[in-house]
Amino acid sequence: MAGTLDGKTIAFLVAPEGIEQVELTEPWREVQEAGATPRLVSTQTGTVQGMNHLDKGDTFDVDATVDDADVSDYDGLVLPGGVANPDALRMDPGAVAFAKAFFDAGKPVAAICHAPWTLVEADVVLGRRMTSWPSLQTDLRNAGAEWVAEEVNVAAGLVTSPRPDALPAF
Repeated sequence: MAGTLDGKTIAFLVAPEGIEQVELTEPWREVQEAGATPRLVSTQTGTVQGMNHLDKGDTFDVDATVDDADVSDYDGLVLPGGVANPDALRMDPGAVAFAKAFFDAGKPVAAICHAPWTLVEADVVLGRRMTSWPSLQTDLRNAGAEWVAEEVNVAAGLVTSPRPDALPAF
């Protein structure tokens, strides 16, 4: 992957708390190694709290808020999972609008684990083939997606993966 994203800027959208840390840090590292600049976008300024399952992990500095970020400044979007992170994002109208704007602009989006909850709220999953953490399959089907049990799914500018141990394929 090294060098394949030279000069690109990739937004990572997270809530202030509940981000599954490995689902943020591993894709972040891959984006950097591919020559792109990752930027952390959240619903609040300051820092966000990573989690290692149910235990607190590291904190990370926010680069921009959804209210200040402009989708035209980014070439793609990554939505890390964790249960609490996407649940909080889907309740924030600014976060939902920010995620939806990537689809409206035809820019690539990647969602890991529980992150598709934000996409359900953004009303962008209808007719899309995707995977997620298994407990979301009914939510995704009810929103009109075709849910598949795969390690990674790439379809129409959307990359989805179900769990942290699938990150190497993601």
